[in-house]
Amino acid sequence: MLQYAADGQEKNLREMYDDVAAALQLTDEDRRQLLPSRKQLTYHNRAGWAKTYLLKAGLVENAGRGRYRITETGRQVLAQRPERLTRRDLMRYGDFVAFVGAVPPDSGPPETIPAEEATPDDTLERLHQTLRDQLAQDLLEAVRSAAPAFFEQLVVDLLVAMGYGGTVRDAGRAIGRSGDGGIDGIIKQDRLGLENIYVQAKRWSGNVGSPEVRNFAGSLQYHKATRGVLITTSDFSQGARETARHLGGTLLVSGEELAQLMIDHGVGVTTAVVYEVKRLDRDYFERD
Repeated sequence: MLQYAADGQEKNLREMYDDVAAALQLTDEDRRQLLPSRKQLTYHNRAGWAKTYLLKAGLVENAGRGRYRITETGRQVLAQRPERLTRRDLMRYGDFVAFVGAVPPDSGPPETIPAEEATPDDTLERLHQTLRDQLAQDLLEAVRSAAPAFFEQLVVDLLVAMGYGGTVRDAGRAIGRSGDGGIDGIIKQDRLGLENIYVQAKRWSGNVGSPEVRNFAGSLQYHKATRGVLITTSDFSQGARETARHLGGTLLVSGEELAQLMIDHGVGVTTAVVYEVKRLDRDYFERD
């Protein structure tokens, strides 16, 4: 970005995104990549933070709405012909240090300087994923240690939260205990009951293999259901997954996937805290 502004002319941020992407030879796939939040293109996010970092370090300056240009300090940096410019390099500038809330390199131990070239968005996404992964582990442990009757109700609650089976009462009547610590039954895919789904959920101790999947497919035909969901608190073998793909109409849900679905649909979890992250609405400021 600094090299892009080397000619001293004002640069438009929107044009900069594509021009810098072309200079870096980003592929179409690279340009389509989204952040884990699915809210923003990754290369737009990286370029936006790069501009912010350069601005805070005093290497570029704002030149009006959505525009920037290089400063004399920025020209001096380019005159040194650096191969690359990292966050660590910017730590020599006091305003940038104040911005990131870190300690200058010569006044503290090296470990005070982040080793990873990550933007705040990267860090936030990574920490959120870490918390989610830990929550999924906690959920799975709780599910595995729950009583059979509780496990039955959990699956019913999840299916209803996902929009299947009508009400909890309807789904509870349709799905019954299988007698071996699991559940077994037919639920409605929609409120009108135009299509039925056969559901089995069991707390197998080991991985579920191909024989169990084939037996499930047979039950699917017996119950005249068009689709089926087989849920386990453990996992499925590679052979079991291949069998399900070959037979078709069967969705396998492992323990890990079950925990993720519970998080996504708010079953067995509660919101601890919400951090609302806002961004500048450039369209608001660029109106005629």
